Amino acid sequence: MGKYIVTLCLLSLLVAGCVSTGCISGNCENGQGTLESPSGSKYTGGFKHGAFDGQGIYAKANGSTYVGEFKHGAFDGQGIYTFLDGAKYVGEFKNGNYHGQGIYTFPDGAKYIGEFENSLPNGLGTRILVGGEKYVGQWKDGKYDGQGTLTYANGSKYVGKFKDGKFIGK
Repeated sequence: MGKYIVTLCLLSLLVAGCVSTGCISGNCENGQGTLESPSGSKYTGGFKHGAFDGQGIYAKANGSTYVGEFKHGAFDGQGIYTFLDGAKYVGEFKNGNYHGQGIYTFPDGAKYIGEFENSLPNGLGTRILVGGEKYVGQWKDGKYDGQGTLTYANGSKYVGKFKDGKFIGK
């Protein structure tokens, strides 16, 4: 998930910095418009004081897309970010980060469903791997941390406490 977080953070900087490039239609200062960057990325949606604001669609030149809410030039509110490799995040954003409830689907089909803070699983969540392994419980900074249940593909379970992604106890 780390590479996607870096990509999202860099994208947030690009989105915020993109506003000074060319408006190709509409009102890209205060209203609805379409703006295209020299790299070929394109934003269509609301603008306020020259920044992306309100509902919009941001399409990177490489094919990754974000559809959702913007505030002060950053992803903020409900949105869907689809990566070029097929990974996808559907949920809440705050200041350009995954923040709140969301579903992150990895390119191989594995999923994390739950709470995010600063683009990492934090709080209660469920991770389901393609092979059948499943973790349901508490997370901290992207790792199992607190009470949880880890069910292996063969059906065996570990129920108990975790710290930094590792079992504590028996």
